Parts: sequence; C-alpha cells; structure tokens
Amino acid sequence: MYLRAVHTEADILVLQRLIRENPLGIVTTAIRSPQHPLIQSSHIPFILDVPETADGTLSNGILRGHIAKQNPQAKVLMEALAARNEQGHDTLELLDEVLVLFNGPHHHYVTPKFYVETKPDSGKVVPTWNYSAVEVYGKVSVYCNSQSDETSAFLQKQIGDLVQHSESIIMGYTGGEKPSPWEVSDAPAPYVGILKKNIIGIEIRIDRLGGKFKMSQELSKGDREGVINGFENLGTEVGEGIAEMVGECGRLKDSHKRE
Repeated sequence: MYLRAVHTEADILVLQRLIRENPLGIVTTAIRSPQHPLIQSSHIPFILDVPETADGTLSNGILRGHIAKQNPQAKVLMEALAARNEQGHDTLELLDEVLVLFNGPHHHYVTPKFYVETKPDSGKVVPTWNYSAVEVYGKVSVYCNSQSDETSAFLQKQIGDLVQHSESIIMGYTGGEKPSPWEVSDAPAPYVGILKKNIIGIEIRIDRLGGKFKMSQELSKGDREGVINGFENLGTEVGEGIAEMVGECGRLKDSHKRE
C-alpha cells in the first residue's frame, strides 16, 4: 500500500479499532504449490487479540480466523505445513509471510465538481477515490489436524469468540431491550463438530501494520468543504459516512498544523 504522509495513520489503537469494527479481512498468501496458484486471497472474518507485553508497550496484536478445507488457499497452507513438518520442524508456523487487508466501512468516487475552490480558479483538478484501509503483515500458524486437541480447542474458541463479536458488536444483539445474540450452543453439538472437521484455523502474529485514511485532507479548506457538501447532498448512507470522515480527517490535519 502506498502510504503518502498526509494520508498515513500510525496510531496503533486507531488501526486496531478499524480492524475490530470491520473484521472481514482479505488474507493473501504467496506459497508455491505444484497444484495451486502461487498467489491466493480469501475473504475471512477475523478476531483481533491484543495480549499484554512484558515491557508494557502496546502489542500489534494477533489475528485469528478459519478457512474451509475445500478452499484452495487452505489446501496450500496445509501442504506447506506438512512439508515443514517433514523437514523436522515441530511447529505450526510457516516461514512465508502473509498479508491481510482490512477496508473501512465507506469508500467512494470523488468528482472534481466538488472542488469549489480550485476548479473555478485554475481547473487543475482530477477525479480520485476516497477510502480507508489497514494492512497487516505477519507469520501464520495453521491448525488443521482434526484429531488434535490443540486444533479442536483453537477452533472452538475461535468460532465462539467470532460469533460473540459479530452478534454483539456488528449486529448489536446484546439482550435486554435489544434482541438476544445467537450462540454456538444454539446449534446441535454434533452438527458443529462436523463443521469443525471441515475447516482449518489460522493465527497470524502481526509483525507490522500500517493504515491509510485517504479522505481529501490534502486539499485546501475550501475544497474540503466542497467535498463534504457534495457527499452530504448525495443523500446516501455512504455519502454521509464519507462526509463525516472528510470533516474529521480535515480537522485533525488542521490541528497538527497549529501544533
């Protein structure tokens, strides 16, 4: 990802919040296989854990997810793990680094007609696209032995935590005046057991992460106001979301200038 300084977000807490609020990541691997493509990607919802560190610094975090065994990407991961174990390495972690990309909730084309200051003055404007995203790099551990207690425990926790997060944070099902959340225990245990045998778990220890909030903050204040008004006038949920983000990122940029 090209991280232009004006669009770069380096605050780990902000990046982790975007991941938690938008947990559907695109995991990309580049692992050689005799039967499958080198580069593969899959959309996977993730749980983000942020364990405490010995020195008290903020951890980048650990991502947990699962993939269907029939997914070619899962087959490549299992092949790579088997090859590593055959080489005498007693580990679930692969050598190859993986990439996971998370996108913010709103993105949109930006027409030059929104630039009410620069367009009539010089005409030197072009279209662009506003969006926010976080990229994560790290080593992946693969839990694929359905006979292993370690794999069973990982998948049980992964599924339970993912359901709880999705039902409460994403859906807002918290009980009380709101609907009660669905729980894994609501499904027959034998049925869940069969499903667990058809998935693999993946755990990615985040080595580094970066973020980009491209929300017109490089523009003059007048053009930013034009972008905000333009998106608000669209009368759509996405337009309202973009307008809010443009305003927030613009105010943050202006405050940094004053400092």
